[in-house]
Amino acid sequence: MSQIPACDATTLLPRKLLFGNPDKASPQISPNGAYLSYLAPVNGVMNVWVAPADDPAAARPVTNDAGRGVRLYGWTYNGDQLAYLQDSDGDENWHIYTVNLDSREVRDITPMENVRAEIQHASPRHPRQMLVCLNDRDPQWHDVYCVDLVTGERTLIQRNDGFAGFGTDDDLNVRYAARLTNDGGTEYFQKTGDGDNGWEPFWSNGMEDSLTTWPLGFDRSGRILYLVDSRGRNTSALKSINLDSGEESELAADSLADVGDTLIHPTEKTVQAVSFQYERKRWQVLDDSIAADLEFLATVADGDMEVVSRSLDDSCWIVAYLLDGGPARYYRYRRESKTARFLFTNRESLEKAALVKEHPVVIPARDGLNLVCYYSLPLDGDPSQTGRTDRPLPTVLLVHGGPWARSEWGYNPVVQLLANRGYAVLNVNFRGSTGFGKEFANAGNFEWGGKMHDDLLDAVTWAVGRGIADPERVAIMGGSYGGYATLVGITMTPEVFACGVDIVGPSNLLTLLNTVPPYWQPMIDLFTSRVGDHRTEAGRALLQERSPLNYVDQICRPLLIGQGANDPRVKQTESDQIVQAMQEKAIPVTYVLYPDEGHGFARPENNLSFYAVAEAFLAECLGGRYEPIGDDLAGSSMTVPAGAEHLPGLEEALERAVHER
Repeated sequence: MSQIPACDATTLLPRKLLFGNPDKASPQISPNGAYLSYLAPVNGVMNVWVAPADDPAAARPVTNDAGRGVRLYGWTYNGDQLAYLQDSDGDENWHIYTVNLDSREVRDITPMENVRAEIQHASPRHPRQMLVCLNDRDPQWHDVYCVDLVTGERTLIQRNDGFAGFGTDDDLNVRYAARLTNDGGTEYFQKTGDGDNGWEPFWSNGMEDSLTTWPLGFDRSGRILYLVDSRGRNTSALKSINLDSGEESELAADSLADVGDTLIHPTEKTVQAVSFQYERKRWQVLDDSIAADLEFLATVADGDMEVVSRSLDDSCWIVAYLLDGGPARYYRYRRESKTARFLFTNRESLEKAALVKEHPVVIPARDGLNLVCYYSLPLDGDPSQTGRTDRPLPTVLLVHGGPWARSEWGYNPVVQLLANRGYAVLNVNFRGSTGFGKEFANAGNFEWGGKMHDDLLDAVTWAVGRGIADPERVAIMGGSYGGYATLVGITMTPEVFACGVDIVGPSNLLTLLNTVPPYWQPMIDLFTSRVGDHRTEAGRALLQERSPLNYVDQICRPLLIGQGANDPRVKQTESDQIVQAMQEKAIPVTYVLYPDEGHGFARPENNLSFYAVAEAFLAECLGGRYEPIGDDLAGSSMTVPAGAEHLPGLEEALERAVHER
């Protein structure tokens, strides 16, 4: 295991400690409580390991992936089987694999090419079966199949002729279907019979509630439906609906934050606790039978607590504690004895590393909207980590993706890298982010590159006014929507930012919406009702106005672009076209392309290589510290179609990497 050097405020943390494989991750207890599983490397590639629950040290790998590694896995209820998902080089056409613990046999139970498989439902009542959704008949629509986990035999149980998705119960019955309306709302239909006419309207919500209202699932009886619901209010509440009487009950709500995570009983399927997160996560207990458990677990370790896995008899839980300035800590909790046994941290070598804190702050936007933000300061700028610095610092505005997502308090390797290199880091929950009520989410409608960008600028102004940010040395950086925001910043407000780092960001909103994956077509009205309608003249005009590609001639600051060639969401053409436009105008740009990646970089070698380039780029622009690129391109698939000459050491590192391939 890699070791860190003795740390002070200016010691460079090796990139490999932050972006290499974790030691262990994603622990789960098997449904029968007999086994502990987790992800860990085998020959440098993440695989599933299994151990007797009472002897974690006896763990052995049960999968043998040698490519991208396993990232998404879980136990089936079949006793001796796990299931995991894998795509091909980031194309997101997921296949579902099962692995038998005894024989180690791995079976692809969805072996069709160019088909996206999704797990719909697994139930302890039917341990040998699983409901799986496949778009093998029509790329736009996912039909529901029942799959035998032993033989792989598939049986069609619900043809999909126009629904965005289905709800199912523990008896593996399809109970309801959802369809998006032309105005961006959602209609739900209850299944009443067979065929196209076997549906009747159940309930609906308008566009204003579509990001904050959805069904959670059924209880054991199948007669109580749990619902996250913002209809008639701002923040979403947890509700239950009695399907026999139609009676609705509000179970939990918060005036500032939407419903977050839920704790659901493994067999009764009742919601026992719910979390809300405005700045930090807090739990509200609904079932007194677990009140003492959560009270005890709050004393075990620091950080925000999450129950990540439970045995079917509910005697054993796997619990995580998430920190901002340290690795995640995992415990095995025995409910009867109220004892928590430490299992591991996900990155042991970071336990004594000089990491920084994330400070929550609410920043007012220019129109008075409250923006929940997090900022971090480097140790040499804030040795006591109080959130105050005695001098303005070079700063990176780190913009989250989605945009219908949010930044959260907790450990972030990119934040730690940037802070370690001497930068202040600012994360902003701009309007359109989710988790803060529907009014905040809807304030972002048709504001891509508009008021959503103004919020980012207002946060920078706040950081400058507080003496945190040096106004001449502010970078903007992000992935997906954050990449788009980076391109907006560099093209539309170039005087604010010293440079930009765009990761898989769209440059042209028209081409973005015209090239969404086929299986996103049922949700296209979500985009047209919130971003702009590419099917109308007025909508196209708005999308053109908000597309960075149309403002390339205003770029006057350095730009680094990272892209996966197989990205199904933001196609490679989004990066290609802005790079080409810049080259035609003789504007320098560095373009990094990965032929075996999709929407972001999954392989640790690729992730490591990108951030090696990114920190060299930021050092050139902002003057921070950086670890030379060295041999950190080894094992990556990185190509640099443009601009390698702009970064110190990149051409030499590429030459070495190509020679070694």
